[in-house]
Amino acid sequence: MSVRSNISKDKNFWYGKTVLITGHTGFKGSWLSIWLTLLGAKVIGFSLEESNPLSIFEKAKLSDKVIDTRGDIRDLTKLKDVFNKYNPEIVFHLAAQALVRESYKNPSYTYEVNVNGTMNVLECIRSSENPITAVLITTDKCYENKEIMWGYRENDALGGYDPYSSSKACCEILISSWRNSFFNPSQYTNHKKSIASARAGNVIGGGDFAKDRIVPDSIRALEENKKIKIRNPKSTRPWQHVLEPLFGYMVLAKKMYENPLDYCEGWNFGPNLNSVIDVKSLTEKLVYLYGMKDMIEIEKNNELHEANLLFLDTTKSRLKLNWQGKLDIDKTLNLTIDWYKRYKSEDVFTLCSEQIQYYMKIIGE
Repeated sequence: MSVRSNISKDKNFWYGKTVLITGHTGFKGSWLSIWLTLLGAKVIGFSLEESNPLSIFEKAKLSDKVIDTRGDIRDLTKLKDVFNKYNPEIVFHLAAQALVRESYKNPSYTYEVNVNGTMNVLECIRSSENPITAVLITTDKCYENKEIMWGYRENDALGGYDPYSSSKACCEILISSWRNSFFNPSQYTNHKKSIASARAGNVIGGGDFAKDRIVPDSIRALEENKKIKIRNPKSTRPWQHVLEPLFGYMVLAKKMYENPLDYCEGWNFGPNLNSVIDVKSLTEKLVYLYGMKDMIEIEKNNELHEANLLFLDTTKSRLKLNWQGKLDIDKTLNLTIDWYKRYKSEDVFTLCSEQIQYYMKIIGE
């Protein structure tokens, strides 16, 4: 099956489906909410009460377009109420404390949100009497990083130096345990649940306003005509546009929904090798595309450990899901800059929709 045939069937598949997205007010969650709304899905979101007024969710007025429920992912009772009320057919679990540096400041909170939150989602799925397909999002940082020159595969050892990375490795073990214990694919007719984990690289794109992430930090500096301070200029990352892994999650969910005996495992979603570049190179490209120069300053005495070399092998996703990254680093950054230069003066929902349509044309080629 070609990528084009994947796309052509997407609207028919998603139309009318009840989809729950945890973390729907976040960067990736907002983009996914817009995409599924465009495809005609009934989107239910579950996120914390507070949200960033600069976020895509607020700017695109998504509370008018999705069923917007609020609560803490650590609150099992409240989460169960949402499951019981809306009976989702498909679940995307994105709610997380997703910042490495924040995990050093608040390790306990990071574990509570990431590990207990994931367990709560799994328990809600287990207690439901309805068939559910779920994609639970972790990270490329869940692997034991040995700073090797080739990408990690799905069967490589889990690990995690910092609290964020290790919490996501714990989530992977948790997901595997619940799948083996309660959602075994060989017993699907008894439980009618299919679950998989998705591990993506460093996701960038328009609409990310988080602190301590290189792209939004750079955009803020450029908007204020200030130097961009980078901590680890030689650290290499698998940079990918937000729409790339989101499409992967959607393909995976569709595959599991249609064939629940297969695909219930861990999956990597990362960019092509030409997008695996170091932080300094990424920032230089960003500055150039923004139309400026000489805006980078290297910070000294960065005491917190962060990986220097990390990327994913996506062979399995390419062969079994027919998914692969289509945007090189230049297209990724062009889309990103385009978004940040337009969002203040244009309708954000329309802007995001245009970029989604553009991406769908690319992957349909």
